[in-house]
Amino acid sequence: MFDLILRNGTVVTPHGTSRQDVAISGETISAVTSPDAIDSTQTKRSIDVNGKIVMPGGIDPHVHCKWIMPMPDGTFGFTEGPEIVSKAALFGGTTTLIDFAARLEDIPFSEVIEKRDQDWVGNCYCDYSYHLMLLGDVEPPVLSELESLIGDGYPTIKIFTTNITPSRSGRMVHFGDIWEVFKVITRAGGLGVIHAEDNDLVMHMYEKLIREGRVSFHNLAEVHSALSEDLSFRRVIRLAEAENTPLYMMHVSAGTGVRAIREARAKGQAIYGETLHQYMLFTSEDYKRPNGQIYHTYPSLKSPEDQAELWAGTLDGSINAVATDELCCTLQLKTVGNRIDDTTGGNAGVEPRLGVMYQEMVTERGYSLEQFVDLCSSNAAKIMGLYPRKGAIAAGSDADIAVLDPTIKRKVRLEDLHESDYSPWEGHEITAWPIMTILRGKIMVENGVFMGDPKDGKYLKRAIPKSITMGPEL
Repeated sequence: MFDLILRNGTVVTPHGTSRQDVAISGETISAVTSPDAIDSTQTKRSIDVNGKIVMPGGIDPHVHCKWIMPMPDGTFGFTEGPEIVSKAALFGGTTTLIDFAARLEDIPFSEVIEKRDQDWVGNCYCDYSYHLMLLGDVEPPVLSELESLIGDGYPTIKIFTTNITPSRSGRMVHFGDIWEVFKVITRAGGLGVIHAEDNDLVMHMYEKLIREGRVSFHNLAEVHSALSEDLSFRRVIRLAEAENTPLYMMHVSAGTGVRAIREARAKGQAIYGETLHQYMLFTSEDYKRPNGQIYHTYPSLKSPEDQAELWAGTLDGSINAVATDELCCTLQLKTVGNRIDDTTGGNAGVEPRLGVMYQEMVTERGYSLEQFVDLCSSNAAKIMGLYPRKGAIAAGSDADIAVLDPTIKRKVRLEDLHESDYSPWEGHEITAWPIMTILRGKIMVENGVFMGDPKDGKYLKRAIPKSITMGPEL
C-alpha cells in the first residue's frame, strides 16, 4: 500500500521528462510508473497533477539564516532564522538549504557546530546542512579537526580571500593558510567553497573612492570589480590545481570568473561554478533604482556583458547551480547602509527563486525542463554530496517534490510571499509557480496552505562523491 500517488504529471526524472505517476511510501519514492499503472486501491491518496510539472524539490546551496548584522543604533543583531526562511523556501518549492557554521571565536569546530545546531535543530521546516566557514588565521589544530570533520559528514569548507569591507577585518584567510587547507581537503575528500576577490584591489578601491568622496553605494561595482574576481579566481584555481583540490566557486558575478572556471574545466580540473539569480537578472544600473540596495549582495552587481557570460556558463557547464545568498531582514535593515563600505549584502530571495528562474530559463530562453531542474536542484545535490537521496525523482530517493503549475501567469507579489516586507523580485513576470511542496513524503504546502512543523527538518550529513572531486563531472 502506497501513502500517496501523484498522477499524470509531467515528471522530470534523471532519465528525462514524460507524463508519469510518482508513488510514495513513507519518506521515499517507491516507484515512477506510466500513468495509472498502479490501481487506486493500492494507495491511501491519489492527487491528479495533470498539466503540472513534477520536479525534485529545489536545493539552495548558499543561504545565511540568523546571521549577525549591524543595526541602525550601532549595535548588532541577527537576520531572520531558519523558522522564517525554511517556511518561505517550502512555499517556493525548495526543500533543502545549505547554510554555514562559521568559526567566529577561537574554539574547536565541534563547538561551532553545536552552537549552530541551537539555531537550527527544531527550528527548521525543511532539510538542511552546513558548510564549515573558516575566518582569519587557521591554526594547526583546526587543520587536524577539519580533516576529521570532512570524513564525518561536513565535507565543504568555506574560505574568503577578502575581508569584503574595511570593517570586516579578520574574515580573509591568507594564501598560505589556504594552501594548507587545500591539502587537507584533498586528503580527506572534501570540497573547497570559495568567496574569491582580490583583497588588495578591493581595499585599494575603497581607499581611493573614499578619498575622492565617491562613497555612495552606486559605486560598488568599481570596488568589487570584474578584475578583482579575475585575479583571485585564477590565483585560487592555480593553487587548487597544484594540490588536486576540488573547488566550488560561490556567487560568480563576473564574466572573468566564468572564463577562469571554463578554462580550468577544459584542462580537466575539478571545479564548479555557482551564480545567484540577482547577478543573472540585475546589473549595476539597478543600484540607481529606488532603494537600490535591495538588489545588492557581495560581490557587486556587474555589467550586461558579465551577465551574458553567466548565462553562457549555464549552457557550457561553467555555471552549475543558481543559488540565492539568502539573507532575510526587513527593508529598513537592508537599506540602512547607503555607502560603499556599509551596504547590507544578501537578499530575501529563496521563495521566488524557482518561479523566477522558470520564467527566465524555460519561458524566456527555451531551456529544457531538465536544464532548469539541474541548475536549481540536481546539480547542487550532486556537487554537495546529497545525490541521489536529494535532487532526483527516482525510486529510493527522498520524496522531496515540487509541483509547479505552468498555467499561472502573473507577477511576483509581495503579499504572496512569506519572508520579509520587501522583495527585489516584486513585479517580476512569472509563468509557473509551485502549488505543492512535499518533504520526505509529507505534504508541506498545498494550494497555499502550510502544513509543516518546525521539527520536520533534518540535518543532512554529506560525503562528496569521487566522481565530483576527480574532474569536472557535470
